[in-house]
Amino acid sequence: MNIVLTTLNAKYIHTNLALRYLKGSARPEFDPTIVEYTIKDPAFNIVSDLYQYKPDVVGFSCYIWNIEETIRVIRMLKTVSPQTKIVLGGPEVSYDVHDWIRRLPEVDFIVLGEGEVSFKQLLKYFNGEIAIEDVPGICYLQEGKMKIHAQPKKVDLRELPSPFLFEEDLPHLGKRIQYIETSRGCPFSCQFCLSSIEVGVRYFNREKIKEDIRYLMAHGAKTIKFVDRTFNISRSYAMEMFQFLIDEHVPGVVFQFEITADIMRPEVIQFLNDNAPRGLFRFEIGVQSTNDLTNELVKRRQNFEKLKRTVTMVKEGGKIDQHLDLIAGLPEEDYNSFRQTFNDVFAMRPEELQLGFLKLLRGTGLRVEAQKYGYTYVDVAPYEIFSNNVLTFDDIVRIKQAEDVLEKYWNDHRMDNTIEYLVTESFETPFDFFQNFGTYWEEKGWSRIGHQLEDLFKRLEAFLATQPNVNLDIVRSLMQLDYLSKQQFQPRKLWWDERVSREEQKEIYNILKENPTLAGEEFTQFDLSEKAFFKHSLLIPFALDYEAFKNGQIVVKEGYLLAYFRAGMEPYFATLEKVHA
Repeated sequence: MNIVLTTLNAKYIHTNLALRYLKGSARPEFDPTIVEYTIKDPAFNIVSDLYQYKPDVVGFSCYIWNIEETIRVIRMLKTVSPQTKIVLGGPEVSYDVHDWIRRLPEVDFIVLGEGEVSFKQLLKYFNGEIAIEDVPGICYLQEGKMKIHAQPKKVDLRELPSPFLFEEDLPHLGKRIQYIETSRGCPFSCQFCLSSIEVGVRYFNREKIKEDIRYLMAHGAKTIKFVDRTFNISRSYAMEMFQFLIDEHVPGVVFQFEITADIMRPEVIQFLNDNAPRGLFRFEIGVQSTNDLTNELVKRRQNFEKLKRTVTMVKEGGKIDQHLDLIAGLPEEDYNSFRQTFNDVFAMRPEELQLGFLKLLRGTGLRVEAQKYGYTYVDVAPYEIFSNNVLTFDDIVRIKQAEDVLEKYWNDHRMDNTIEYLVTESFETPFDFFQNFGTYWEEKGWSRIGHQLEDLFKRLEAFLATQPNVNLDIVRSLMQLDYLSKQQFQPRKLWWDERVSREEQKEIYNILKENPTLAGEEFTQFDLSEKAFFKHSLLIPFALDYEAFKNGQIVVKEGYLLAYFRAGMEPYFATLEKVHA
């Protein structure tokens, strides 16, 4: 029996862990082939490739990000290979199964919830070993009548075989994100999240997990992401794993975790600050909202002060980058409340701030109560909302505009010094900067065209020229500093027009040759010839005192910025007095 397990990942660098658990559990009686595609691949190409396997059974792993593309593939595949049994599983089809099974006549069976037991039993049925009645946790149509079998007893996670020991995966381990589970379930009841439906938390065998991590690192894995909904729900377990990863990590490997920040004890953070190598860990923290009523309505217990303490301690430690999530559109969070949420969270200056929008997922409490809060939403995946009783579609559109420039100008860290100055000195709040700039960006039509790095600087400057209370001389100097600080070699292309003439440069070089300490003690050690000076240095008109800036002060001082570029290092900067004719 030819069995293919497949999915359409969001990106090539992703891997599907569920398929590998299904394959491991189906063995040794069955040996499914895993084939992964992306949602960008043409459906015809996917079907053509699947057809080459001459499959008797194809199992699709379904999620909100791939269901519509998957449906297209299923319909085409059933047309060219009608004898192939098509089985769906995954969170997107585990709920509202009566709708899915009638909507998709090409689908033979849907597996509900965890599939390790049900899928293997279904394969035994296909193989003629057992009756269909003996297969748990499936939905199908029989003579036009819908049949739903009760789900099996929860699998003992400690007994599941490793999903990583497949030889065919070895060439890809270093090229893709590797996902790992150490637990299933979530102790919380957030009404917008599917994880709240499964009661309780179950754990895998710790020693097996450690062996899997050793295996992944030994075979070149670079990014290993824990998919546990709350990695740190057990402090002792989290500490044991943190210690293990610190002790045995391979240089260059990064581990990512979803943590609940307000339950993280200060001594755990201090341990990480003291012992974790810089860049080894990365935390993802779902804040979603700082509105107490909103959190109460979605049954989300959160102590924002403790969350803030955790994020602040981690940031001060300087070892771990943090990615914080917000959700616009939660109950009773209107535009002004969301503005406040954004500013509350941005005040912590996370390395990344993701601004998401509520999706009414099948099976969640909020989808059931959609009418209560006046939700209108797209009725196809990913079920994103249009509006609710306190947030209009116009509000949603405006927030999306802010999201666009937040990604480009904060999360990509192209001009941190500039943005920090603008959100603290030039605009009433950080949100107002991103919102006003995002609206301007959209009005200019820039969201519909591409951009190079230089364009981002020019477009910000064009926007700021329209704003009151912005000192353009200071901002331009900060933008130039941000631009140059990312360069290892003298850039051939500058986004600004002002230049220092060749004669001025020669005069400044001669002054520095006589007295190099004018550019700082370190500059004297470079001992640059005139040729090297012109090849590796850049002089630009500058409105700030760089030494004061390094000490956290903005001091206006007309002169020049000297940038000396060094391969593999940040440029050396110094400010010089203006040369007077």
